[in-house]
Amino acid sequence: MSTTPIPTIEIGRKIGIDQRPFVIAELSANHLGKLERALAIIDAAADAGCDAIKLQTFTPSSMTLDANDGDFHIPDGPWKGRSLWDLYDEAHTPWEWHAQLFAHAAARGLIMFSTPFDEEAVQRLDHLGAPAFKIASFELVDLELIRAAARTNKPLIISTGMASDAEVEEAIDTARSAGTGGVALLHCISGYPAPIAQTNLRRMEALAKYGTVVGISDHSAGAVVPIAAVARGAAIIEKHLTLSRADGGPDAGFSLEPHEMTEVVRSCELAWSALGDGSSRRPRAEDGSRRFRRSLYAAADIAEGQELTRSNVRSIRPGFGLPPRELPTVIGKRARVQIARGTPLAWELIG
Repeated sequence: MSTTPIPTIEIGRKIGIDQRPFVIAELSANHLGKLERALAIIDAAADAGCDAIKLQTFTPSSMTLDANDGDFHIPDGPWKGRSLWDLYDEAHTPWEWHAQLFAHAAARGLIMFSTPFDEEAVQRLDHLGAPAFKIASFELVDLELIRAAARTNKPLIISTGMASDAEVEEAIDTARSAGTGGVALLHCISGYPAPIAQTNLRRMEALAKYGTVVGISDHSAGAVVPIAAVARGAAIIEKHLTLSRADGGPDAGFSLEPHEMTEVVRSCELAWSALGDGSSRRPRAEDGSRRFRRSLYAAADIAEGQELTRSNVRSIRPGFGLPPRELPTVIGKRARVQIARGTPLAWELIG
């Protein structure tokens, strides 16, 4: 009988639902414009046990126009009152840092890759040796960008925030037709922060139907959503990481502090280990408990030749006698020998 293969991708290691969760720390703008802080966040991600750390590779000009009003003014949300140009100018990670950040991540045992926002960033990251690319939710509709990243034949992790089914399908088809590195889809609520009650983790079941690795890019507080996502089949967990929310920055309000990221990594791995394989095979932890299951015992002294009744035979603990299912068969039979109260019943005692 054939079975459908489990979708997997390779980013430094195998990623899929049969592997422990692949946890990505998103550095994003939390470096606050300081290289030393970016390096410290890499250290914090490694200390927390993350598998990978991710950058965002863009310049303000690759994101928007240098304009301060009209469509380019942010009217509400966490960045209310700012222009897009101003926000991206503050948030961008200078290209001059990338090689040092990649080297430091490797030295700490972390996989590093990035989210490119234009084809030049794809090419630069590819030459730098990035093992994968992330496509942000806002760029899922940019099929040219997806095509450029997929042509490198490296895995693509695509966030699906705001996307319709048709847009998700179009992005997947574009990636698969342009390259062979594999695709993972991250369920995402593009709210900053995202309310837990609006997370809609059941959406991951629909994403899994596309035959990709599935995970979550989560902007909610704490570890609750990642743990629940792992229980529903998430193989990738992505969370923003900062040294301290009190330090501020564009992403501070929806970022984890190092001790919280440590808890996410630990809890997600425990949640994954709790899933098991779904088989009916009983675990070793139950071995010592089987003796305390119910079985049939003499509940009173029974003389040789005396009839067994529900008064002198009971289903009780422990489990050294006949199985309780045999009680109807046992009742009405007679004792072959004298049976003392507290004796586990066996067929050789019964006539």
